[in-house]
Parts: sequence; C-alpha cells; structure tokens
Amino acid sequence: MGIQTIAIPIPSEIIVPFAGFLAYTGRFNLWLIALMGGLGSSIGASIAYFIGFKGGRTLVEKYGKLILISKHDLELADRFFIKYGNTAAFFGMLLPIVRSFISFPAGISKMPLKRFLFYVFAGSFIWSLALGYFGMKLGENWTVLREKLKGFDIAIVVLIVVAGIWWVCRHFRNRK
Repeated sequence: MGIQTIAIPIPSEIIVPFAGFLAYTGRFNLWLIALMGGLGSSIGASIAYFIGFKGGRTLVEKYGKLILISKHDLELADRFFIKYGNTAAFFGMLLPIVRSFISFPAGISKMPLKRFLFYVFAGSFIWSLALGYFGMKLGENWTVLREKLKGFDIAIVVLIVVAGIWWVCRHFRNRK
C-alpha cells in the first residue's frame, strides 16, 4: 500500500482482497488489514507529498511545459486543493489509479500535512477494510473480485485518457 501511494501503481485491488482471503482462512485479521493498509498508504502518500512540497513546484515550473503543465495549471491545482483538498485526499484514496497520484499535487499545493494525512488514512482505511471484507467473503474464490473491479478500472482509465486528450488539446489551443 505504501509503494502504491508513491505513484507506483501496484494494484491494491488484488493484494488486499488476497489478504482478506487470508483473514477468511484465519491467518490474518480484517481490522489489522485495514489498519496496515491505512498506515502503509499514509507513509507512501507522505513521501510523495514531501517530494511535491519540497521541490515539485520548482520542477513543474521549470519542466512542466515538456509534459504540458503550465503555471496556470499550477494555479488551478492550488485553488482546487484550497477548496476541495480534504475531499480530494479522502475520495482520492477510494479510487483506483487516483490513489497512486493524489499526494504529489497535494504537496505542490501545500495542503496542510496533518489534514492531508488524516484524510489519506481515513480513505485508505475504508478502502482496505472494504477490499479485505470482499476478499474475506469471497473466500476461496477471491480472484472473482478482480474481474468485478475490472470494469471500474477501465472506466477510470477511460476518464484519464479523455482528460489527457482534453489537456493536450487545451494546451495546443492556448499556444495559438
């Protein structure tokens, strides 16, 4: 969970349900799975947050044009995290893919660390508890969970691709 929230997308949708399966067999405890998922995510998210906090803005201002991020985009991110930072941190931890990348922009925007970690932990705890519970209830058929979540993953990827296309088009329009 910690590695996943440092922007290395390791799928918790597979790992945590398997831990839930192990809870079903009596080898793990569901509440400890949720606690460790929340703690691991908080540790990983804090690393990505600090990278964004310490040097992310300078890095993005200097090289952002190469990945189509402008100063205007940074200003939008700042306003977003001022207005919706708590909600973004909490719900970001409940969304596949998004949970891997929400911490860096939160750090760049200097969202207050204590609040950020509180919401990251809360969202990750719930995410881990839900996935662990599903894995536990599926018992020996835990691999079925991956198939059930596959459509959700695809929907998130489609949304990211559409947002990416919009992002590129917007930047090319602004250059003209």
